[in-house]
Amino acid sequence: MTIRTNSLNLLVAILLGILPLKAQSAETEKNIILYTPYTQISVPPGESIDYSVDIINNSDEVINPSISVQGIPRSWEHSLKSGGWTISRIAVLPNEKKTVSLKVEVPMQVNKGTYRFSVHAGDLAELPLTVIVSEQGTYQTEFQTNQPNMEGNSKANFNFSATLKNRTAEQQLYALRANAPRGWNVIFKANYKQATSAQVEPNATENISIEITPPANIEAGTYKIPVEATTSTTSAHLELEVVITGSYQMDLTTPRGLLSTDITAGDTKKIDLVIKNTGSAELKDIQLSSNKPADWEVSFEPSSIEKLAVGSSSQVTATIRASKKALPGDYITRIEAKTPEVNSNAEFRITVKTPLIYGWLGLVIIVGVLGGIFYLFRKYGRR
Repeated sequence: MTIRTNSLNLLVAILLGILPLKAQSAETEKNIILYTPYTQISVPPGESIDYSVDIINNSDEVINPSISVQGIPRSWEHSLKSGGWTISRIAVLPNEKKTVSLKVEVPMQVNKGTYRFSVHAGDLAELPLTVIVSEQGTYQTEFQTNQPNMEGNSKANFNFSATLKNRTAEQQLYALRANAPRGWNVIFKANYKQATSAQVEPNATENISIEITPPANIEAGTYKIPVEATTSTTSAHLELEVVITGSYQMDLTTPRGLLSTDITAGDTKKIDLVIKNTGSAELKDIQLSSNKPADWEVSFEPSSIEKLAVGSSSQVTATIRASKKALPGDYITRIEAKTPEVNSNAEFRITVKTPLIYGWLGLVIIVGVLGGIFYLFRKYGRR
């Protein structure tokens, strides 16, 4: 009986000693808090996350817990620092707090989804954190443009805007190249300067301008211009498309190619003109005009041509009226045919001659003068 009584007293004594310790420990855990305002965030692959975690000690004792991150994926890098030092344990005075910086590196090659991990202060406190990776990650280069297709005539310059994104973990120096058809000219510009390469930081983007000039007299059609950005470890390709609507060319001449004639002052002269479409696109609304000497008149029949197909020609008659006061000599009259896309002109050398009546009048005067001399010679020559 005595042995049983002693054993019971001993058990009660032990229980009474342990319970206060457990109660004290539970109380301590409630008084230790890990806090950060951003417990769930969404980021793209390759992002660097900086957490500021406060360790708050509301107890009456100094605590010195180990600080660790648990449950973080293996491919994710992280570090814990305070006061400029990498730490694994930190002491906090009663009723004070310490701040720990947690840096988490989300890798480039990561699946889209939700990732959970937690920060622990020993067994005293736990801070759950959630990171949502917003898109499927890759470990490559992206070369993109919002407008891969442009249309214009053969004399136009085609300017494409592209973005080059380095989705690797290292700085890359990309060589910029184009595999354009013969005769095409392709110029790359980075930071508004012509370049053959571009340097891009990890997970950064560089704007690239691509200026494409087609060769002269190119036929209408659709042309593919492949461009690429390459390094020894990664590359990206982009295919641009240029649609040539045709080259606009026109030739203004005469049936025999002769650009000179003569005219009498005050008279009119008709000149046959030939307008040829020597380009690869149809010409529309061809207007005719002239740059003539003062008091001269120039008219055209027809005065305009509605359409002129590729390779075809049209005849126009120009009527030129010289001024009545025009003196004998050479005059230049410029005739122009133009459309909104192209124009062509020809300069005609027109020689003004004296009217025939003045020639006969001069001949009569000369004959009269000679007759007068002959008469005087006959009359007074015998004396």
